[in-house]
Amino acid sequence: MNTLINCVLLIDDDKATNFFNKRVVDKHGGFCEVTTVQSGKEALEYLDAVQGKTKTKPDLIFLDINMPAMNGWEFLVEFEKLNRELTNGIRVVLLSTSSNPDDVKASMQNHSVDDFINKPLSIPLLNDVIKNHF
Repeated sequence: MNTLINCVLLIDDDKATNFFNKRVVDKHGGFCEVTTVQSGKEALEYLDAVQGKTKTKPDLIFLDINMPAMNGWEFLVEFEKLNRELTNGIRVVLLSTSSNPDDVKASMQNHSVDDFINKPLSIPLLNDVIKNHF
């Protein structure tokens, strides 16, 4: 498959999940650069570095909801405060084990969220994300 996505940012507090998701994304072949961080705070620091031109702007963010310190919802509040020049064009997909209908409903009502999918990440899910959002 040709590379379609320049950069994807995986945000999950679980190292094993980030490792697995990175492997799936790498195996897919449609992504040039894959970066993992383990918290919403680290993700905001990454995005700050993008503004400083020291990191690659992600085209896609896979965001876990349930994380300690700063959960996915709290990250989204801060994400919405960022410079629109930075955030424009970034697709945010919630990637969660949550089956709580309130989480799905809240994701649909959040303007920063483009999609909600359940873990685990897979090649078919990546294909759907690309098809639906790129």
